[in-house]
Amino acid sequence: MPILFFKPMRSSHGAIRGIAALAMLLYSATSFGAESAIDAPGADNPYPFTFQTSVATRHFHPSSTQNNHQDLLNLEWNYKDNLIVGGAWFRNTFEQPTKLVYWGAKFHPLDAVPNGYIKVVAGLIHGYKGEYRDKIPFNGSGTAPVILPAVGYCYQRVCSELIVFGTAGAMLTAGVKF
Repeated sequence: MPILFFKPMRSSHGAIRGIAALAMLLYSATSFGAESAIDAPGADNPYPFTFQTSVATRHFHPSSTQNNHQDLLNLEWNYKDNLIVGGAWFRNTFEQPTKLVYWGAKFHPLDAVPNGYIKVVAGLIHGYKGEYRDKIPFNGSGTAPVILPAVGYCYQRVCSELIVFGTAGAMLTAGVKF
């Protein structure tokens, strides 16, 4: 039996969301002509918004009490020269509804891969409550600062990112530019 790095979605709600996201991604990838490096510095960006959802999550120190199905809904605006703002809703590690607002930047360090990028965002996260309040640093008031690094790649209007969330784990996302 193969060992999976990421576990598949478990609920019918997650399966429906996953199928809808896949259909949306396939439609956008096949419905439009090839675009090259639409995020690259100096390029016009005809699609400044990105919608993403979580595909899979893996905690670095797995526990049976951890949620690996975040149901992420993320909207991001690339408003100027790879500067971004965004907001997200997801279920945290402990199944609590959680919100994130952030600001950050994308960097394109490899000229040979103009659609590849590194992204770093900083923002505020709210949703770790009760007995889990102290699971993230500086969460005394229920809202904590966060810094999230990611690496990503876009093919035409379809994008995917691998986001590392602290020392806890990583999430793979898929999304579409519009």
